[in-house]
Amino acid sequence: MASQAIASRAPLNMALAFGLLAATAALSVAPTFAADCPAGQAATTDIQEHPSKPVGVTDTVLSAIDLTPKGEAWKGNMLRLRKLVVQPGGVVPWHEHTVRPANIIVVEGSITEYASTCKVGIEHAAGDVTAEFGQLAHWWKNNGKVPAVLYSADILPPAMHDDHMM
Repeated sequence: MASQAIASRAPLNMALAFGLLAATAALSVAPTFAADCPAGQAATTDIQEHPSKPVGVTDTVLSAIDLTPKGEAWKGNMLRLRKLVVQPGGVVPWHEHTVRPANIIVVEGSITEYASTCKVGIEHAAGDVTAEFGQLAHWWKNNGKVPAVLYSADILPPAMHDDHMM
């Protein structure tokens, strides 16, 4: 009986542990946010070509919590924690965050973000934390020589449960 209670709390414990990890990382390094585009490079319209399919990406859901018990406004939403490993040359395809806010932490390697709000790529190194929300649409590419490892915590709305885009 006790082992069942502990097992049922495992996803919550993992999510809490990730939250502490993210908070610690945020306090120990200067975070980089998705809106940080180099001076003079901001864009008002999407001017880049972008891929529509993942390439060289392993996307593993580590934990998911149904937020329905939090009230009607949360019905069907999931708090999700994922690990993404992007191989050299790998791509996380074009996606947007108007209805799916997320926090990303890069834990190994580096990865370049190509955002609809910037004319040039934005480099994210290990330790960088990126908040993804609002009118942001973007894609990512590992231009390095080693795999990039990222953890993503997001709120997945019901309409996206069957959407296998990143």
